[in-house]
Formats: sequence, structure tokens, C-alpha cells
Amino acid sequence: MSAALLALVAGAFTGLALGALGGGGSVLAVPALIYLVGLSPAAAATASLVVVTVTSATALSGHARQGTVRWREGVLFAAAGVVPAALGGVVSARLPAALLTGAFAVIAALAAVRMLRPSAASSGDAVEVRAGRVGAAGAGLGAVTGALGVGGGFLAVPALVHVAGLRLRAAVGTSLLVITLNSLVALAARAGSAVTVDWAAVAPFAAAAVLGSWDGRRLAARVAAGTLQRVFAWALLGVAAFMLADTVL
Repeated sequence: MSAALLALVAGAFTGLALGALGGGGSVLAVPALIYLVGLSPAAAATASLVVVTVTSATALSGHARQGTVRWREGVLFAAAGVVPAALGGVVSARLPAALLTGAFAVIAALAAVRMLRPSAASSGDAVEVRAGRVGAAGAGLGAVTGALGVGGGFLAVPALVHVAGLRLRAAVGTSLLVITLNSLVALAARAGSAVTVDWAAVAPFAAAAVLGSWDGRRLAARVAAGTLQRVFAWALLGVAAFMLADTVL
């Protein structure tokens, strides 16, 4: 299978995860853009933000029609991450490629471990909502989005459940709003950077991701969220291990 075809498959899988899980798929976008499309880590992070913004906005529209987006909570959560996302976007273009790759691999591994851990998200238990914790979670998510070019849905969904007190389906839909807003801010911060992106190569990846997000939303209605998370988490661990080995060796 050629690298171009693999990139299309990876793009579709990225969109599938975003549509089904409300995040996580963007963690696959960066390594796919580096190893399959041939972009530098900095360029891959910028291109990933474009892919994530378009794909998340597409998936968000579907979740909004289903009534699973909590607009007020999502905007407040994203607002806490605006400044960190902008700063992360500016700093990222100035970091060494090896550092970006290594940091991304660590984030991917943490995301996979988080997905494999038992969650109380579907228990329906009451959660005490604290403004300080919501702000800290939103700021951390914004910083990760800006610096590494990931939407951060793997952080947003559990934070919206355990910190903001949303139920799982509402957290998935609302996380797409948070991801879209954070990614737009991070992209704006990178607008003046000297990073060169081959958009002709990225466009098919983005198109596959958008198509995948539509299928992901339908898949979420048929397959248990826990099953989807486990499958994706193991794939993510493999990607993280490969990137760490590539950075160290």
C-alpha cells in the first residue's frame, strides 16, 4: 500500500475517532502527516490544526442537530484556553523538531492510557462543578492544542464529564465545540510563522477526515463507547511507541 493511500486511510480514521469519540483522532493526524505525507513536525502541527478545525466543525454540526452540544459550557471552557492556545501556537514554531516529536509521543501515550482506564463517565453520578478547576482544565487543553497541533478531545471529554459535570454524550458533542474554537485560535497565532505546508498533499487527508467524521457519528450510535475507546487506545499506544523510538534511536 502506497504512502498516499495510507495517508487517506489515516485521515479517515482521524475523522472517524473525532466523530465517534469527540476527540482523540487528532492525535493520529500529526504522526500521519509526518511519516506518511512527509511534513516536518512544525508543519504537521499546523496542518493538523486545519484538519482538526474543519473535521471538528463538521462533526459538531451533526451533534448540534442531535441536541448533544452544551453551548454555554463549551464556550466558557474554550475561553479559558484562548491565551494558552495562542501562546502555544507561537512557541511551537520555534521548538526543535525532536522535542516536538518526543513531546507529542508522550501526550499520545498518556491519551491512550487515559482511554484504557475505567471511567465513571457513564455512571450518572453527580459532579461538583468548580470554576477554578474548569478554568485550569480549559487552559491546559488550550496549551496542548496550540503547541502540538492536537484538538485535545482526549482531555476535553473527561474534563467536561468530571470537572464540568456533563453526561458522556453531551461531553462528546461539547468537546467538538471546544476543539474547534481552540484550533482556530492556535491557527491564528501561527499565521505569521515561516513554516511551509504542502497544502496540496494535506487536502486529500483533510477530505478523508471529514468523510470519516460522518461515519464516526453513525458508528457511535451502534457501538459502545468503551469498545471504541479501547480499540483506538491500543492503536494510539503503538503510534506513540513508534514515535518515541524514532526520536531516541
